Amino acid sequence: MKPIHVLLADDQALVRAGFAMMLSVEDEIEVVGQVANGAEAVDFAAEHPVDVILMDVQMPVLDGIRATERVVRAGTAKVIILTTFEREDYLFDAIRAGASGFLLKNADPDDLVAAVHAVACGHALLAPEVTIRVIERFARSLESEAGAGTGTEAAGTSPAAPATAEQQKLLDSLTSREREVLIQIAAGRSNAEIAREMFLAEATVKTHISNLLAKIQVRDRVQAVVFAYESGLILPGENPAESAARSSN
Repeated sequence: MKPIHVLLADDQALVRAGFAMMLSVEDEIEVVGQVANGAEAVDFAAEHPVDVILMDVQMPVLDGIRATERVVRAGTAKVIILTTFEREDYLFDAIRAGASGFLLKNADPDDLVAAVHAVACGHALLAPEVTIRVIERFARSLESEAGAGTGTEAAGTSPAAPATAEQQKLLDSLTSREREVLIQIAAGRSNAEIAREMFLAEATVKTHISNLLAKIQVRDRVQAVVFAYESGLILPGENPAESAARSSN
């Protein structure tokens, strides 16, 4: 089985050495390079086969967020953002940049290995409760923008910018059931919770999620949350029942 090629990007040599040591014991993971800043990470991924980059946030020359944007745009690797700070702005910016996961540097070795495997397989490395934090942050940003646009403070359910023609086209490609599942995802619910809420088998929920991600052209459920807000399927301050009712009209 082909090993997962991992690049370590951190400006601290001791941190890189520590991660390399933790990953080196895994037969299915191979550390193929170590770089000290985001620009070097972008260049390395462009020139060598890399599956996953463990990317620090605060680095010289080019920070991890901007480096992630360039790597994801080029399609050269998937990125797990690493930081010592459990900062909401890092989390949000990393997701908007296209990162597939977010991990604290003090994570257990087993969690680090599991993260690399998960992201390499195409999964998003964010638990439902972390997804909720993303939702709250994104909703607040939309509320702020709405308030700024009207010159008033946003209160309750805030208007959002209308979906673009492309976003509306993608939304229209979803079945009513897929829209409902997307709304549940945007509420931060796990597959098991969605299954209970919608009286479906969990395997059926997984199929709906796979189908809707392909249709709206996003990589994972976290990007799907962002799409749900940006397209207007979900409005800030709205609960899933309200969104579903408005969507069906």
